[in-house]
Amino acid sequence: MVDTEAAMMNMAICSLSSGSSGNSYLVLSENTAVLVDAGVSARQIDQRLKSLGLSLESLDAVLITHEHQDHVKALPVLMKKLAVPFFATGGTEQAVRETCPKAIDLIAAGEEFQIKDISVRPFTVSHDAAEPVGFSFCCKERKISIVTDTGCVTDEIRMNMRGSDILVLESNHDVNILRIGRYPWFLKQRIIGEKGHLSNDAAAEALADLLEEEKEAGLERDRIVLLAHLSKENNFPQMALTTVRNLLEERGLAGRRTRIETLSRTETSPLYIV
Repeated sequence: MVDTEAAMMNMAICSLSSGSSGNSYLVLSENTAVLVDAGVSARQIDQRLKSLGLSLESLDAVLITHEHQDHVKALPVLMKKLAVPFFATGGTEQAVRETCPKAIDLIAAGEEFQIKDISVRPFTVSHDAAEPVGFSFCCKERKISIVTDTGCVTDEIRMNMRGSDILVLESNHDVNILRIGRYPWFLKQRIIGEKGHLSNDAAAEALADLLEEEKEAGLERDRIVLLAHLSKENNFPQMALTTVRNLLEERGLAGRRTRIETLSRTETSPLYIV
């Protein structure tokens, strides 16, 4: 069990699961606990929260990025169990409406809203879903951003990545492994398309561009980058890390106050605190 009371004096994030088998993240501040996505069972979410000294009843809100099953598996059960607000875009709400036992509070990309002491900013991502978003969370001049399930990094996404103390960044697949792998052609095309998932190379480029931009503007900062949503079939943690680190080194950005780690597909991560 981690000392969540100490952690919550600042902002923190913990991955409960990150990958095609299920995605769920916990964002904490001193006074607030927010669940982002519920792509594993409610029982698993509860067990993993308890390993952190929390529970389902500790949550203040649930946010949904989009309607794919690896992000909403536990949504109907959580809605029955919890008397807290659930937030999603209008497109996502329409896509999950038939399975939801209660109403969802609607949000829109670019429109900030408040959950107790955390300011939340949704932003549009490029994915083959009804109206998918990523999220940035701010509290006491700290910022955590989650950028996953996007086939490319747009200007809007890049803008929301800026200034993040912790950046959860998709690094889904190695393109060469994907191309020679056993997936059917249509699925390969979906994954590598602009509405699919970020490759290791694309994640590396996006991070390098961000670091260069901040360096040129004199805005360098200590940052934790968590490579997320790694594919079981088309990637592995050391390859994702090596790809990102090698590109940063090639562009003279290695070791520039940036700590890079990968998130497990199936296990609870450490609590990352800023």
